[in-house]
Amino acid sequence: MNTDDLLRLDQLSGLGPAAILLVTLVITVVVGSQNLIYLLQLATSSFTLWRRPAATGTALDLWTRQADYSYPVTILAPAFNEELSISDSVRSLLALNYPDFRLFIINDGSTDNTMAVLHREFALEPTTVDADVVLHVTKTLGMYRSRSNPGLFVIDKENGRKADAINCGLSYAQTPLVCVTDADSMIEPDGLLRAAEPFMTDDGALVAVGGAIRIANGSQVANGQVLTVRIPRGWIPRFQTIEYLRAFLVARIAASGWSTLTLVSGAFGVFRRSTLVEIGGYRHDTVGEDLEVMVRLHRFCRDQKRRYRVTFVPEIVCWTEAPATIGGLRNQRARWEQGALETIIRHRGMIGRRRYGRIGMVALPMMILEDVICPPLEVLGYILIPTLYALGLLAPALALSFLALSVLFGIFLSLGALIHEELQVRRTPSAKGLATLAVTAIVENLGYRQLNSAFRIIGMYRHLRKRTGWAAVPRAGFQAG
Repeated sequence: MNTDDLLRLDQLSGLGPAAILLVTLVITVVVGSQNLIYLLQLATSSFTLWRRPAATGTALDLWTRQADYSYPVTILAPAFNEELSISDSVRSLLALNYPDFRLFIINDGSTDNTMAVLHREFALEPTTVDADVVLHVTKTLGMYRSRSNPGLFVIDKENGRKADAINCGLSYAQTPLVCVTDADSMIEPDGLLRAAEPFMTDDGALVAVGGAIRIANGSQVANGQVLTVRIPRGWIPRFQTIEYLRAFLVARIAASGWSTLTLVSGAFGVFRRSTLVEIGGYRHDTVGEDLEVMVRLHRFCRDQKRRYRVTFVPEIVCWTEAPATIGGLRNQRARWEQGALETIIRHRGMIGRRRYGRIGMVALPMMILEDVICPPLEVLGYILIPTLYALGLLAPALALSFLALSVLFGIFLSLGALIHEELQVRRTPSAKGLATLAVTAIVENLGYRQLNSAFRIIGMYRHLRKRTGWAAVPRAGFQAG
């Protein structure tokens, strides 16, 4: 060790061994606490899937059970600059197996050829639909109906972002249930049947049902259907495949079982329309409208002392295109973080209050740990702990503890989610695909996870600077079959 190294050691030692130890322990404890929650989620989801009855094998069985009793549903699909994928997505939605549904495509002021594609592909003609409530704030420019598919309606409106587009659809939808999805998503044909079935057997308490979102990048798509499931070629969407398995087959299943489900993905969710109308629809002043509306729904029902329920059905599968570039991923993850912070602050009055049950006592504190405390401390740990170890200021045992908690434990959780995929959902078509995802689950923790933590810091910065613009995520479109 040379003189400069000794000087650095002296400078850092001025912090005091106790201070260095304290900072390291705080980081390790916080990361360890988060991983303990992940472990409990994995155990809960594993137990839930183990005792869960096997899903109905065919859409025909579901149709037979529901044909005479199903609730009418309106599908709301906001679209903004979706010319690359809009025709496939609309065909996918029109092909859903469901006895009674309407499809509303809400064009939210697209500046590309989205409307032109819709006119060309679906023979639109002007029509009128009555609204029994007005939840949107921007002007509706026109309403169209397809001559070739009478159940397809297109609402052309001024741009107001996704929340306003959904509210516009809610204003015109008059069915008991609404399905909120993205215009760049593809729901599997039996998805709506599986989502509506819990409402049929419910006593009126059920207000929302969520499903699993899967990555369609690289898969073979034709006429709005995923014909062949393939593992994405690029590492960025491949990492997200593992992330989504962990989020939906572990975290969401566990949250549903704990009655702490605070997020029904904006890509797919079925809601009781009357409840959404009662709470005023989606908020326009947040970039995380899907999270905020669910927390507000919980708050409303608790304030009204109303018995209610939210559930998650893992057999529902909705395919979506994930960001394929670092820039697109950064914009998406920063927006998610910003939306989480907005929701926490807006509903901070629920935190730690028994009147809000497990949402106030468990779900929101967990959200604070994951979205407020963990990101900066985890990034600090990735920088500070290796530096201190390299300078000889940190015991090897502490450095290895952080490594085990942040990397090895992440690999374990990802592999657990992959086992759930194989045993329960089985959308990975081959042993080679599973092996590829297993390797991805390992590599993901050696850079990608750390990058995501950095992107969340960017989201925090944007929130503090009150930047509410919608950062675009570039789309390449689905691969034709």
